[in-house]
Amino acid sequence: PLPPPSPPPPRPPPLAKGRWRVFLLAGQSNMQGHGVGYGSGPEYNGGRGTLAHALAPGSEWLRRFGEWAPSLEPGGAPAWPARSDVHVQLVGEARRAGALTVGFGAGANANLFGVELALGSALGSLFAEPVLLLKAAWGGKSLHTDFRPPAASGETGAYYTMMVDGFRAALAELAQLGAQTSVEGMFWWQGWNDLDRVDGYEDLLVQLVQGVRAEVGTAEMPVVVGGTGNGWGALPAAQEAAAARPEMGGRARFVRTADFLFAPEESPHPTHLHHWYGNALSYLLT
Repeated sequence: PLPPPSPPPPRPPPLAKGRWRVFLLAGQSNMQGHGVGYGSGPEYNGGRGTLAHALAPGSEWLRRFGEWAPSLEPGGAPAWPARSDVHVQLVGEARRAGALTVGFGAGANANLFGVELALGSALGSLFAEPVLLLKAAWGGKSLHTDFRPPAASGETGAYYTMMVDGFRAALAELAQLGAQTSVEGMFWWQGWNDLDRVDGYEDLLVQLVQGVRAEVGTAEMPVVVGGTGNGWGALPAAQEAAAARPEMGGRARFVRTADFLFAPEESPHPTHLHHWYGNALSYLLT
């Protein structure tokens, strides 16, 4: 079996020419991204559920996600395509920036990806201007404590502050380079660490969105809330209720994700429910 590739060196930031459509991605390990690119050994369950497996020749998924099908390098490792019209910049503990491709998942590991892959592809095809995805995500963090917004009672979460400061710093850097940026929307995918304390989640999520809108976006910035479909209990209902609240101004939508959870035996990491078993299709479809 092929060993996991070493992370590549950081790529340079996107070229600061013209106007950039900016989208904010935030959350915990789901948003970090644990979709596996490739690997065929026992540590990857024989390669089941990897991106290379999902997009192998003859796969039904090639019709929808074929632009990400890899070619093989001389050593047998996959060479992933990239989109020059969509750039990703990681904000926080794993700083990396460059053209959209596999490798912007957790820890900037070159063999991991998240929702940015299919999402960025869709946004890149939608807009004539180039798209920039700013992603701030940390594993194992709760909205109750770590992302707790300043409008809530108690201490503001350290990761809320890091998220907002990271977004603002990235936008300020681009402005200094002469780029014209417009924040078009935000995608929030988080919840595993709040599954057992649903009370108050709805209010906290509304307050978080209001805070980010005030600090980084606009009062009407659209927001998409991804459901914690790999969990249990009432949290998805609280997430959906938050998106429907009047304070959201009719500019928020909840997305059900439970249908994208694949069987563990058909996934690279059958014991990692918290990471959607590492299944590439879970992250592509979400």
